[in-house]
Amino acid sequence: MGDTHLYLILSVTLAVILIGCIAVLIRNYMKLIARNDALRESIDNLCRLNDKLRMDRHDYLNHLQIVYGLMELEEYEEMNSYLRKVYKELLKTGKAVKTSKPAINALLAAKSAEAEAKEIEFLIEVKSDLKKLSIEDWELCKVLSNLIDNAVKALEDFDSGEKTIRVNITETPERYIFDVEDNGPEIPESIRESIFKKGFSTRKEEGHGMGLAIVSEILNKSGGDIELSSDEEETVFTVSFEKGE
Repeated sequence: MGDTHLYLILSVTLAVILIGCIAVLIRNYMKLIARNDALRESIDNLCRLNDKLRMDRHDYLNHLQIVYGLMELEEYEEMNSYLRKVYKELLKTGKAVKTSKPAINALLAAKSAEAEAKEIEFLIEVKSDLKKLSIEDWELCKVLSNLIDNAVKALEDFDSGEKTIRVNITETPERYIFDVEDNGPEIPESIRESIFKKGFSTRKEEGHGMGLAIVSEILNKSGGDIELSSDEEETVFTVSFEKGE
């Protein structure tokens, strides 16, 4: 009986250890899949940004030829109008490509194109190169991507005149700060804490709750913070991270 009892204890112990190891392997495998998906998306965004930059460079000569032709014809008002449009278009790409993180630059360019395809003005203001970013680039991409996607969803069905998303990237001596603003509907006070919880989602509040659990999970793991302010004029999600060495 003693040997049998000992055998059972050892069997149960080994089974528990094996189950624990399998659980750890599954969790790590799922993390690898998530990272691989995020990296693949970053690569796709980089490819699209590279193509956009190449097309812009190719178009420079065409733009110059048109401007020169308008000058020759003394169509100065038309030339000014044309130059304003070209400048505004080039400025969008230029503002997105301002950090030292290619993946972030590519993400902003991709999200800008997606938003404007839905007739949403997408403004970017970058006042930091993010050189001392402590969080992994691909994880920050997931955070920004989810926040921007939620802003787009909030505006898609919102009945307003001008729809605008603004992304501001700034820094203090200790932290990097990312603001994602939209002029969509106000998020009710009653659900502001719930929208960060896993499994929470609702179409009634224009999609702001979707994906925020992922953001919250990454921030908890990386020591980041998130704040929300919302009123009838605008909704702002502010994320911040401590700088690395």
